[in-house]
Amino acid sequence: MDLIQPARTICIGDIHGCSSALQQLIEQVQPSWDDRVILLGDYVDRGPDTRGVIEQLWRLQDRSNLVPLQGNHELMLLRAFHETMQLDAWLQFGGAETLASYGGGLEAIPADHCDFFRNCRPWFETETHLFVHANYDPALPLSQQSETSLFWQHLTEFLPPPHCSGKVAVVGHTPQPNGEIFDIGHLVCLDTHCYDGGWLTAMDVQTGKFWQANQEGVVREGKRDDGNTTLD
Repeated sequence: MDLIQPARTICIGDIHGCSSALQQLIEQVQPSWDDRVILLGDYVDRGPDTRGVIEQLWRLQDRSNLVPLQGNHELMLLRAFHETMQLDAWLQFGGAETLASYGGGLEAIPADHCDFFRNCRPWFETETHLFVHANYDPALPLSQQSETSLFWQHLTEFLPPPHCSGKVAVVGHTPQPNGEIFDIGHLVCLDTHCYDGGWLTAMDVQTGKFWQANQEGVVREGKRDDGNTTLD
C-alpha cells in the first residue's frame, strides 16, 4: 500500500507500436511525479514504431510513477530469443513490424529495451482496482491466476463476473473496433484498437476522465459516469 496516495491513477491501454498516438496522449494527460501511470501491456508489434514507443516510455519513467504490466506480445518477443517456433509465431503476430522498427533482427533490440520487457509486472492492484493485461479468474487472487487468464484470454471467450476482491478490473487485450471504452461496471477494457484505425486511451480510474489520441494526431477527451460516455 502506498504511504502517499497519488494525485491521479491513470491507466493506458494497448499501445502496439503507435508512437505518434502515444506522444499526443502524453501531451494531453501531462503526467507528473504526483501521478501513478499504469500501462496494460502490449507496447510492441502490429503498429509501425515499437522502438519509438519504448523510448517514450523510458522518458515517462523520469516524470511519473510508472507501473508497466507485461502483455502477451512482450511474452512472445522474449520467448522468441530462445525458441525458433516461438520466433516464427511471433513474426506472424506483429513481430515483423517490431523488428522493422529496430532495423534488424532480434539482436538489434537494445538490451535496455529487453530489460524493460522483462521487468514488467504480471498484474497490479490498488485498494479499489485491479489491473491485468487480458482477463482473470473471478474466484482466485491475482497471485494465483494462470498465464492463460492474465495474458491470453479475450473477453469474447469469457466475460467474467466481479472479482472475489470486489475491486473494479481494468484490462486491455480485447480490441474494441468502435474505438470506445468497454465498461460494464465491475470491468473496464481500455484496448480501443489504436493500431488499426482506432484510438489510444488513457483513463483516470478514480474520476472516469479519459483522453484519447489516434495515429493521425486527432485528440479528444471526455468522462465516464456509470458506464455512460460524455465527450468534451
